[in-house]
Amino acid sequence: MPTVRLISDKGKQIGVVPISKALQEAETAGLDLVEISPNANPPVCKIMDFGTYYYKKERKLREARKNQHIVQTKEVKFGPNTEEHDYNFKKDHALKFLGQHNKVKLTVRFRGRQLAHREIGFQLLEKLIEELKQLVDVEVNPKNEGRTVFTIIAPKKDIDVLLEEYEKKED
Repeated sequence: MPTVRLISDKGKQIGVVPISKALQEAETAGLDLVEISPNANPPVCKIMDFGTYYYKKERKLREARKNQHIVQTKEVKFGPNTEEHDYNFKKDHALKFLGQHNKVKLTVRFRGRQLAHREIGFQLLEKLIEELKQLVDVEVNPKNEGRTVFTIIAPKKDIDVLLEEYEKKED
């Protein structure tokens, strides 16, 4: 006869009992018999109100979903002839995205004859990575793909603290 480890509605262990006795105990208490851990040997069941249990479980899942941050990949595009002011402006945008705990894809796009000078794109991305190295982890090293050279950077775990220090150093 199959058995289960039974826990009372007060949380006290009753012990290993046959399923029929566990169902009888639950009916006497006017509650449900809920299987808590099916993979255990023997399975663990608890006497409780299933409606309340399910409601609390859903609430916990909803709260966890509300507090999680979905990491997005934002893109900042450069040209091979990007001037210093535009470079700094776009770097600030990348920092803003990193501050929001998002990954950033840095792209250098080439047009026409610029394709002959891809090394400029690699140099630009290397310079940017070098300037941000204390704030970011490089996920994809600069690489060539069609008419673009790109890299993907991700914020370090303690990005908020690092950004404050970085901004103080910049001023």
